Amino acid sequence: MTDTGQIGIDLVEETAHTLMTKAGIEIPDDYLTGIKAMAAAEDGDLSSFVLKAMLENWEAAKADRRPMCADTGLPRYYVKVGNDARVEGGFVALERALRQATARATTSVPLRPNRVHPLWRTDNNNNVGINAPEVDWSFEPDADWVDITTVHKGGLFGTDYRMLFPGDGIDGIKRFVLDTLVAFGKRGLACQPAIVGVGIGGSKDTCMVLGKQAACLRTVGDRNPDPEIAKLELELQELGNSIGMGAMGFVGKSMVVDCHVEVGYTHTGGMPVSVHCFCLSSRRATARLHNDGRVEYRTDPQWFTPYMRRDTVDWPTGAQAAAE
Repeated sequence: MTDTGQIGIDLVEETAHTLMTKAGIEIPDDYLTGIKAMAAAEDGDLSSFVLKAMLENWEAAKADRRPMCADTGLPRYYVKVGNDARVEGGFVALERALRQATARATTSVPLRPNRVHPLWRTDNNNNVGINAPEVDWSFEPDADWVDITTVHKGGLFGTDYRMLFPGDGIDGIKRFVLDTLVAFGKRGLACQPAIVGVGIGGSKDTCMVLGKQAACLRTVGDRNPDPEIAKLELELQELGNSIGMGAMGFVGKSMVVDCHVEVGYTHTGGMPVSVHCFCLSSRRATARLHNDGRVEYRTDPQWFTPYMRRDTVDWPTGAQAAAE
């Protein structure tokens, strides 16, 4: 804190650095609970062995304070800003602090310096570069805090997109998700068991964003508030685990630890769908920074608030009646 009622920029950087450390080393409780349940139910020999090894690896990583996976993915941030929050230096300073924390964490955790220029392959050795790390923003009314979530997601495979049509319906979505999970499993393009995120609707870029956020920013066991979408989530999870592939593609029934679906209004003539797998190193951590200097850490990003999922115009009192 620098001034009363203002979030200090040094606090932002230190908090972001701590989040980078937590995300790289400590598996979230919800995912850990989900994997323990899958391990208890898995009857495939090799798949059971892998699940047991995963649990042992996570315990060793936490005890030794080292990354849970040698490939620490692509670190990125999701920042939810309360409408009444104040940050020393403003939000440009906040974004700069996030980049500095990423560079520090690359050395101190350590994180593998995965970020390179796409053409020249030059590497700054700190996971910072052009448009890296990504910082996605959202806003929340009636709040004076800032939530910072870091996610370390693999950046090579585990994602697909298809433009379906309204006539394809729910069955078309199921076919696409099933085809995608089978292809990922057969080709080793995602490390199962994964949290699967499905984005439906929006424009193509929105569809991709929604699917990734569904995979990375919702917890195991969380259900969409729309009961029909919640039903679809459970059906897709069951479908994924019926393929016959278990952990890391071995024979079994533990491919999908959970499935989350997010939707956005789309063009009347199409139904875009994206599929994203958040792999067995489900690296995420969140902190809430208050205007009074308090910091609260958690593993549930609480990203998809009712405000984010609002369905229509927030009409002022009396305005909707007047418009009609």
